[in-house]
Amino acid sequence: MTCLCCGILFADIACMPISHLPDEGELVTTDKIELNLGGCASNVAFDLARLGVPVTLAGGVGDDALSEFIVRTVSIPGINTQFLKQFHGHCPGTAMHINVYDQDRRFICTVGANDLFVFNDDIFRYVEECRNFPQNQNSDRKILYLGGFFMLRGLENERTVQFLDTARKHGWTTILDVVLNGHRPYWEILEPILPYVDIFMPNEHEGEKITNFRDPYDQAKMFLDAGAETVLITQGEGGTLCFGAEEQFRAGIYPTDYVSGSGAGDAFCAGLIAALLEGHNLHDAIRWGSAVGASCVRGVSTTGTVFNREELLAFLNEHSLVVENI
Repeated sequence: MTCLCCGILFADIACMPISHLPDEGELVTTDKIELNLGGCASNVAFDLARLGVPVTLAGGVGDDALSEFIVRTVSIPGINTQFLKQFHGHCPGTAMHINVYDQDRRFICTVGANDLFVFNDDIFRYVEECRNFPQNQNSDRKILYLGGFFMLRGLENERTVQFLDTARKHGWTTILDVVLNGHRPYWEILEPILPYVDIFMPNEHEGEKITNFRDPYDQAKMFLDAGAETVLITQGEGGTLCFGAEEQFRAGIYPTDYVSGSGAGDAFCAGLIAALLEGHNLHDAIRWGSAVGASCVRGVSTTGTVFNREELLAFLNEHSLVVENI
């Protein structure tokens, strides 16, 4: 089994929760400010490595100190970094996370080198030849995860359609996640790609902005009608909605000690991917994803409190998740 994680890579600067946003000229103190890994693709790859899943990471960084931090952080056992591309004269994706008690997160970011990343001939050959880590060559389960779409303008073209199509023809399951950035014609950009997506994973707020439908059921219908095989819509404390050709259900959430939601969606994706690669059905995969997501929100870092494999299995053994058909 193996996973190819493509998409955005970020350096995140996050503060522990503060009492209020500062007024103009005001200084507000926090207990701690951290520099951490961020970005959908890098977070998912890092979390998968913690879960013992071999992963190849593909994306773009710059040539400054923050870029070096990203590369150093993801250069760990279990992550193949051969498709990390360095763009000279550019900064990496960088985000400031501003956490305020009892409020949702706020972000200030630059996309940086992420916009320059493209699917080159080498990565096409990789999916065609299905190269895996040596210890996993006997497994035919392969997942291609594309995370942070809409913050990767170099991928908003026909070549991405060709790449996803090529991957599916060579046995890869394709998963697409998005990050909205400004006011853009999201549906026009997304629609040509959906017929080549096995699992599409927006949250309900992203779904609303893409489709102009508030009701997640209407959102899912639009995505399915456009060609997506399965749609998972996450709703934060409301759990996860699953829509597919053969089943529709809602899954709840696990109890946790909430500090910050940064990285929770990526952790959910990592847990889901790990379960699917091990042959679990979608119900169990969402259980895994929900558990890994719950572990993530216990700290301000996007990856610092995420379960390893042993912790995940112990948690799943001790907790149940409510799932109901809809």
